[in-house]
Amino acid sequence: MSSDRLIIFDTTLRDGEQSPGASMTKDEKVRIAKSLERMKVDVIEAGFPIASPGDFDAVQAVARAVKDSTVCGLARALDRDIDRAGEALQDAVAARIHTFIATSPIHMKMKLRMQPDQVLEQAVKAVRRACKYTDNVEFSPEDAGRSELDFLCRVLEAVIDAGATTVNIPDTVGYNLPHQFGDLIEALIERVPNSDKAVFSVHCHNDLGLAVANSLSAVLNGARQVECTINGLGERAGNASLEEVVMTVRTRRDVFPCETRLDTTQIVPTSRLVSGITGFAVQPNKAIVGANAFAHESGIHQDGVLKSRETYEIMRAQDVGWAANRIVLGKHSGRNALRSHLEALGISFDSEEALNEAFSRFKDLADKKHEIYDEDLQALVTEANLDAVNEQFKLVSLKVCSETGETPNADITLNINGEEHQASAPGGGPVDAAFKAIETIVASGTELQLYSVNNITSGTDAQGEVTVRLEKAGHIVNGQGADTDIVIASVRAYVNALNKIIQPKDREHPQRGDV
Repeated sequence: MSSDRLIIFDTTLRDGEQSPGASMTKDEKVRIAKSLERMKVDVIEAGFPIASPGDFDAVQAVARAVKDSTVCGLARALDRDIDRAGEALQDAVAARIHTFIATSPIHMKMKLRMQPDQVLEQAVKAVRRACKYTDNVEFSPEDAGRSELDFLCRVLEAVIDAGATTVNIPDTVGYNLPHQFGDLIEALIERVPNSDKAVFSVHCHNDLGLAVANSLSAVLNGARQVECTINGLGERAGNASLEEVVMTVRTRRDVFPCETRLDTTQIVPTSRLVSGITGFAVQPNKAIVGANAFAHESGIHQDGVLKSRETYEIMRAQDVGWAANRIVLGKHSGRNALRSHLEALGISFDSEEALNEAFSRFKDLADKKHEIYDEDLQALVTEANLDAVNEQFKLVSLKVCSETGETPNADITLNINGEEHQASAPGGGPVDAAFKAIETIVASGTELQLYSVNNITSGTDAQGEVTVRLEKAGHIVNGQGADTDIVIASVRAYVNALNKIIQPKDREHPQRGDV
């Protein structure tokens, strides 16, 4: 491996999914994985196969679908975890097993209840077992950022001797500062005798807002793999943001002695896809992928950019996927035109039936909107996939009344397992009334944790994309819905969440250990 190559390891499908409410279906994981593959991400961590049958199936599906990126499965340093990961990855063109065990004093004492020598022995055993399935094995000492340096060196030397080709140094709790973390990477590379036989990697969490800074400091001190996620998604405050790491290295070539192989024009489309599937909206001022990232309102800035873009822009918007995206598609367009344009966006169909369903939705949207954008089409396909959920509840009709000086009221009809049920309810507003009418029928016992509305495009005829997060007995789901009518979009999102929360909980986030 060339020393000037920086490997990008994306863990959106694994660590990113551990954000409460961000669980993805198998098909959604495959869609995101294919988008990451188009971006030329080096390694895609597809999930934690031992976590549940659903997660195993998703990792297996990604392993079968992806051809040009390495597909990775996470496993604790336990035989059953590693065997399950090996089984899930057996059909991958290129596979990696990523195994880990905690090495910090607090984790070893309070969580593992193990002595350091026991941890060392188990780490070596896990790597050797993983090598039976693949010669591409990664090892992580969980909570390395708070581990003792001498012990870290012992562990890393031993796992490299056992066959680990990548050693990942996680700042699991986001505790480190950039200069400290960079010094740690430099010290490990210098002090581990066989450090030249493995790629050093980093996986930084964003609890103090330093995940990207810590990752970049590590790269400057010898790390040659960064583990990151699209939009910085991840549990707690998230992970290092892929787009920020990649574009910093690319933009500041005068500082960083390495480069990635990524097709950066795929960053924005992938960001939108992940946001639409997870329901986690991207803040407008988010670096690289936020709606305002390349917007200028100040007169001084506008004047400068008009004279020379470089006066206020250090990157070209087109280089990360921002571009004019208005398309000549309307209600007179045919199936082939829609199919061709969606394929250009990286969206394909498994059957003519699926294409026909998307085409029907497209025609309905074209009757409501004069201009259709790529974002509208992405939302249209996401909406179709949401309806693919095994639906117990279906929206049949909705009527809302909102009038000045009067209490809003909603009349709703739901189809529940083939039978129609009607209810009417007042509320503080039309959306509140609609949700209360739904609950009058279903009495779900859920708690609404989040209600979020985002416009997909500009204009008063823009589709609204609504995310509803429901919680019941510790089970958290996101529901999404899109429509030019925001109340209808809200009801669709609520019904989608209800359908998810009654599904078997085949996805559990194992919090006993995580890098």
